[in-house]
Amino acid sequence: MKIKEIRDLGINELKQKDSELMEELFRLRIRHASGQLESTAMLGRLRKDIARIKSVLKEKEAVN
Repeated sequence: MKIKEIRDLGINELKQKDSELMEELFRLRIRHASGQLESTAMLGRLRKDIARIKSVLKEKEAVN
């Protein structure tokens, strides 16, 4: 996700997106551990997206 897309989301949407991405990361980690994951680059991209969302969420919560 692009940072601009993330900044356009509301607080509730960011929290929902964060939980969805955390679940997806969990599933990818399980697939990676069992050897079924072909591209491990997805893990890194997903972790960075989660970090971006958490950063923007903290910024928005600090303002409110």
